Amino acid sequence: MEYLVSACLAGEACAYDGRARTCAAVEKLVREGRAVTVCPECLGGLAVPRPPVEITGGTGTDVLVGRGRAINCHGVDVTRAFLQGAREALRIAEKYGIRKAVLKARSPSCGYRWIHDGTFTGKLKQGHGVTAALLLKAGVEIFTEEEVHRLKL
Repeated sequence: MEYLVSACLAGEACAYDGRARTCAAVEKLVREGRAVTVCPECLGGLAVPRPPVEITGGTGTDVLVGRGRAINCHGVDVTRAFLQGAREALRIAEKYGIRKAVLKARSPSCGYRWIHDGTFTGKLKQGHGVTAALLLKAGVEIFTEEEVHRLKL
């Protein structure tokens, strides 16, 4: 396996709203046996569908060190599930020796460089989601579906 990819990008209906966020290039990687899919939120035990979640008190990096929290739109703290899912995604990457990931842009788990700002208004802030932050810390190179054209597929 060469890539860890967000399952929703591979066509799996696992996004918070129960839909897929299909990306043809990611589907191709999976079809060719070059990628393994993960949904960190599902790996952390959250249901599909589920209430939307945003990070408060910082970014995914802050969640990893206990400063930020993953809170759903009803005010329920789901930080523990986000951390568990991130750790499981990293375990899978390590199991396969994966050094590159294609993750869902702006997601509180998978977002890379930009995530929603914690106000549920659609505004963005700079930073990574929880899983992206953990993978980066472990040396995994990350791309979003918006950057997949940069990969030599």
